[in-house]
Amino acid sequence: MDQLLAFTVVGLSTAAIYALIGSGLVLTHTTAGVFNFAHGAAGMLAAFAYWQLAVGWGWPVPLALAAVLLVLAPAFGLFVERIMMRPVQTLGEAERLVMTVALLSGCIAFARLVWDPNTPRPLSPFFAGHPALHLGAAVITWHQAATMFVALLIAAALWLLLHRTRTGTEMRACIDDRFLAGLTGAQPLRAARTAWILGIQLAAVGGILIASTVALDAQQLSLLIVSAYTAAVFGRLRSLPLTFLGAIVVGLTEAFLTGYLPRNDYLPGLRLAAPALLLLTALLAFPHRRLRGRDRTLVRVPRPSTRGSLALAGGIVVLALIFTSVLDENAIISYGTVFSLGVIALSYVPLAGYAGQVSLCQLSVAGLGAVLWGHLGAHGQLWALPVTVLVSAAIGALIALPALRLSGIYLALGTAAFAVVLDRWIFTLPAFHLFGLRISLFDQDSVTITGPNLFGLHLTSPTALLLFAAICLALATLGIAALRRTGFGRRLIAMRDSEAAYATLGGRLLAAKAAVFALSAGIAGLGGALYGMQLQTVTAEQFNLVAGLPLFLIAVIGGLGSVGTGLFAGIAFVVPAQLLEGFGSWGQDTSALLVALTGLALAQNPSGVLARMRTDWAPLAADRPARLLLGAVLAVCWLCAGLGLADGWIVLAVSLTAAVLLRSWSARRQQQDPHLDVPLEWRGIKRPWRLDDGEVLRRATAAS
Repeated sequence: MDQLLAFTVVGLSTAAIYALIGSGLVLTHTTAGVFNFAHGAAGMLAAFAYWQLAVGWGWPVPLALAAVLLVLAPAFGLFVERIMMRPVQTLGEAERLVMTVALLSGCIAFARLVWDPNTPRPLSPFFAGHPALHLGAAVITWHQAATMFVALLIAAALWLLLHRTRTGTEMRACIDDRFLAGLTGAQPLRAARTAWILGIQLAAVGGILIASTVALDAQQLSLLIVSAYTAAVFGRLRSLPLTFLGAIVVGLTEAFLTGYLPRNDYLPGLRLAAPALLLLTALLAFPHRRLRGRDRTLVRVPRPSTRGSLALAGGIVVLALIFTSVLDENAIISYGTVFSLGVIALSYVPLAGYAGQVSLCQLSVAGLGAVLWGHLGAHGQLWALPVTVLVSAAIGALIALPALRLSGIYLALGTAAFAVVLDRWIFTLPAFHLFGLRISLFDQDSVTITGPNLFGLHLTSPTALLLFAAICLALATLGIAALRRTGFGRRLIAMRDSEAAYATLGGRLLAAKAAVFALSAGIAGLGGALYGMQLQTVTAEQFNLVAGLPLFLIAVIGGLGSVGTGLFAGIAFVVPAQLLEGFGSWGQDTSALLVALTGLALAQNPSGVLARMRTDWAPLAADRPARLLLGAVLAVCWLCAGLGLADGWIVLAVSLTAAVLLRSWSARRQQQDPHLDVPLEWRGIKRPWRLDDGEVLRRATAAS
C-alpha cells in the first residue's frame, strides 16, 4: 500500500505536467484550427532557455522564469501565429500539419546547434533545499507539490478566462464556429493569437517543470509531447476537463508500469512505449469530431505522360552512371544512398500525394524492411527481396485497418504513435519464438546486411549496389507514374478530394485504403532493404520517428503528387548533409535546420518545387537542338572523367553549368522564334504570357 501511494504521487505530479501541455494543444487546435506537432519542441526550447539564463548566466530564478514565460514564450507564440500559421489558413489540414512538423524538426536542429548535445546540463528541481513533505509513507518533494499546485491554479485561471472574460467568450465562439463568430462581431484572428500565446506559455511551463526530472536533451524533451498528445485526444481535442482526466490516466499508467512491470528482457520498452499505445487506443476508441474542411484548398496532382516518365527513369539511371564514373569509392559510399532513400521517399507519393493519407511512420516501415532483408537474405538470396516487399506490404495493410476510422491529424497521430512503439519497444526486443518460429529484429544490437545475388553475381561493391538501387528507383518511379494513369489512381485522388463523396458513389474505402497503405509500405520496405545493403550495418536509431521527419519534409517540399519526388528527396536529403559532414554534428544539424526552414515556406508553393522546376525547364525539354547539345556536353564530360582527364567534381560543375545555360538559351529562343511558339489557347500555361499575346487574342476574338 505504501508503494502504491508513492507511485500515485509520482504519477499525479507527472500528470500535472502533461495536463498543462495538453491544455495548450487543445487551446491552439480548437481556436486556431491547427494541431501543433511542435508543441513539445516549444517546451523544450523554453527549458533550454531557462537553463541558459538561470544556470549558464547565473540569473536569479524569478527573473529567469519571468523572462522565459512572459517575454520569450509569448514572442515565440506571436511569431508562429503571424509568420507561419496565418498564411496557411486557407490550405488543407495536411498542409497546416506539415508546417508544425517542419517547426518541430527545426526546433530540434536549432537546439542542437546552440546547445551541444554532448554536454550535460543538469537542472535542479525547484525548492531543492527544502525538506520533503510526508503523506503517510509517501514522500512528496516541494517540486512535485509545486507542479500539482501550478496545474490546479492554471486550470482555474483557464476556466475564468474562458467563461468570465470577453476574450474567453470570443475563443469559445471560435471553437463552436469560427466563421459565424466573425459575423457576430468577434475577432477570430485575435482569438487565435491569444490561443497561440497561451498555448506556447503552457508548453513552456510544462517544459521547465519536467526538465529537472529528465535529461535536458532536445529530442527526448520534444518527444515527451506524445504523452500530452494522449491527454489531448482523451479530451477529443476540445474539452479541457477531459484533457486533465486523460493526463491523470497517462501519468498514473506510466508510474504504475515503472513500479509493477515484471523485470525481464522483453518489457522495459513497454513502459517507454505506453503513452504511444494509450494514444493509439484513445484514437481508435473515442469518437472524433469531423475536422474542419470548409476552407480547404486542394493541390492538383499532375498526370505524368509515358514519355516523361520514361525520360525520368532514364535520367535516374544516367545519374547513377555519372556518379559511378566521376566519384571515387569513398564518395560513392557517402552519396550512394541517394537512390535507396529516394525509394523510401517515393512511398509518400501514392499514400499522401494521391490518396491524401498522411503517414509519419514510413521510415519505421523501411526499418522493418531492412531487418527482414538482413535476416532472410543473410547470404544474398534474391527471393528474400520480394518476400521483404510482400511482408512490408502486409504490415502496411494492417496499419490501414485502424486508419479507416482516422483521417487528417488523427491519422498522422496514429502513424506517429506506431513509429514510437516500434522505436521504443518492438525494435528493442531480443529474439523470441512465436508459433515455433524464431523472430529476431535488431536483437538489441545492429544488423549486418549484405547485397543480393543477381545472375550469379554477388553485389557487394558500393558501385554495384548504387546501380542496383538506382534501377529499383527507376522501376518504382515508372510504376507510380503508371498508377496515376490507371482507374485505381483516379479513385485514390477522388478519395483524397472527399472520402464521403467517394463512398457515396460506391467506392470501397477500406479496400482502397488497405491497398494504398500496402503499396506504400511495400515500396518503403524495398527502400529500407536497399538502404541497409548500402550501409552494410544498420541500427534501430536510424529508423526512428525523428530521423524520418526531415525525409517527409523534403518529400512535401518536392511535391507529394510528383513522381520525381523520390529522386528529388534522395538528392536533397543526402547531398547537403554530406557536403556539410566535414563540420561534424554542426553540419548535420545545419542541414536539418535548412530542411525545416524550407518546409516552413510551404505556404508560398503548396504544389512543391518540382512543379515550378517542371515549368522552368520546359523550354529545354521542348528544344531538340538544345537537348542534343546538352547530351553531347554530358558525353564529353563523362568521357573526360572516365579517362581521368578531369576531376569528378569539376565534371559535375561543368555539366550543371551547361544545363543551366542551355535552359536559358532555350527560353530565349522560344520567346523569339515564332516556330517554337505554342497555340494561343495554351499561352500562359505552357509558356509565360507575353504583352503581344493580348493583341493576338483580341484579333482572334474579333475575327471570330
